[in-house]
Amino acid sequence: MPHVLSLNVGSRVGCDQAEVGHTGIGKRPVTTPVEVRAPGPAGVGGSGLVGDHISDLRHHGGDHRAVYAYAREDLDGWSAELGRDLPPGLFGENLTTVGVDVSGARIGERWRVGDLVVQVTSPRIPCRTFAAAIGERGWVKAFTRRAAPGAYLRVVEPGTIAAGDEVVVVHRPGHGVTVRTAFQALTLRPELLPDLLAAGDDLPEELRRRAGRRLPDPA
Repeated sequence: MPHVLSLNVGSRVGCDQAEVGHTGIGKRPVTTPVEVRAPGPAGVGGSGLVGDHISDLRHHGGDHRAVYAYAREDLDGWSAELGRDLPPGLFGENLTTVGVDVSGARIGERWRVGDLVVQVTSPRIPCRTFAAAIGERGWVKAFTRRAAPGAYLRVVEPGTIAAGDEVVVVHRPGHGVTVRTAFQALTLRPELLPDLLAAGDDLPEELRRRAGRRLPDPA
């Protein structure tokens, strides 16, 4: 059964590599249910999880990045490659899932988790704060090549979630634009940008603008 293996929240800690001098990337599993709601616009709203800290509101948090999900299966792949244990929450994910192809989810896909409904909006793009948290040389390049970025989610219906809650896909768009496709288009494969725009209104406005700026001018 696809489900939430671990529900993770973070607190503010100092980080010299972070643009704002501190970070909330180091999430830790919690054993009690957590309320989740739309946090507000990007640049103002933080995490969708009550009690979860977001430091850099310019690049993280807000309604379209309210919750971050990452698959345990992908963590296990990294663990085998790096030769070290990677506990839930280390990647900064709020939801560590089992049985969910998070990076293969379609942009606009909706999940019911507990009594919460969320929508897949965009991939996570690695940054130097993430690299500092992992502590592996060349991490940003390695993470980008792997193209298993995990997914940001927006809150469609607020609710409460807990570890063990089932993840049920309640809507899947007709287009084929996945989180992985979006990530590749925005990083190493700009030739995929026209495919990314095929997601239409399922793609957050911020990503539509970003993709549009990178498209070559028509001949």
